Amino acid sequence: MTLKEAVSMDIRLDEEAMERAKRNWDSIAKPLDSLGLLEKAIIRIAGIGGTPEIDLSKKAVAIFCGDNGIVSEGVTQTGQEVTAVVTENFSRGESCVCLMAKEAGAYVLPVDLGVAGRLKGAVCEFPLSIPEEKRHVLYPIWDRKLALGTKNFLEGPAMTRKLTIKAVECGMETARLLKERGFRIIAAGEMGIGNTTTSSAVSAVLLGMDPREVTGRGAGLSREGLERKIAVIREGIEKNRPDRQDAIDVLSKVGGFDLAGLAGLMIGGAVYRIPVILDGFITGAAALAAVAICPAVREFILASHVSAEPAGAMVLERLGLEPVIHGRMCLGEGTGAVALLPLLSMAETVYRNMSTFQEIEIKEYQHFL
Repeated sequence: MTLKEAVSMDIRLDEEAMERAKRNWDSIAKPLDSLGLLEKAIIRIAGIGGTPEIDLSKKAVAIFCGDNGIVSEGVTQTGQEVTAVVTENFSRGESCVCLMAKEAGAYVLPVDLGVAGRLKGAVCEFPLSIPEEKRHVLYPIWDRKLALGTKNFLEGPAMTRKLTIKAVECGMETARLLKERGFRIIAAGEMGIGNTTTSSAVSAVLLGMDPREVTGRGAGLSREGLERKIAVIREGIEKNRPDRQDAIDVLSKVGGFDLAGLAGLMIGGAVYRIPVILDGFITGAAALAAVAICPAVREFILASHVSAEPAGAMVLERLGLEPVIHGRMCLGEGTGAVALLPLLSMAETVYRNMSTFQEIEIKEYQHFL
């Protein structure tokens, strides 16, 4: 499916499924609404899937990887080569998110949209397949490389509009393939040195705020480094003049492959009716773009946690999403989204297996205004 076709669709939550899920929660022998946001999440998942029969047994983490040319402006503490190293670590199951995903029972799908350089890990042309000679690899990297990183957006747009749309459509395709293979929920992740800079730039434009208000230290910049980062973002926006009313234009001029892929994953989640969990600030910036492109997407995403980055809470507020976890996390990779998976699984267990008031012959609680 193309992006144009997706945007033209009439996509809505299934209100009947949500109402039935709410009635099921209310019938369970416990105080009403006592699992709070977890109950709301299960109800939202019912609306996304179109059924009150919830099954989150098969979970995935989709991690979009790509390099950012803006790194050459000294906006990061580490070098660009780290993107490839961490992406390869994903394939071996050695990164933070992989270790957490193992505990959460989630499969990891790294997607190379634009890592600058040839990856040494198991790279496959088709997702979830492992080359015969690399059966020892846990999570093969899906090769969707569009370029060797983006351009430095101080020297012009980070990507062409055509490449940006391709990256968005790769994200949509990721959602489709995971749904076809039986996955019931997707945690969103990313890897790309310099992507707090691109995320801050995209957020500044889409939120209509000054770069200083939305820009943080990322992976540990000094005070001087932060000032440099803010100045670079401001200059990039002034030079490229991204159109706030056109999120594709914003992504192409000051964004990155990972952000575009994430936006596509969220659009695909709405189209193919599979819930997508946001991680932190970077996935939140991508969500701003996704919702600007396709407003219906807002109802098909879940917030895991509020990032420690300055704009983390701002982005979620604009999206109208309330995070379940307040842990001051800012690691990225999808770690916050994966941290929510066990909580959702526990809520699902209560939802599916807890006795009802009728079964134990106790008078039901009632809602009072």
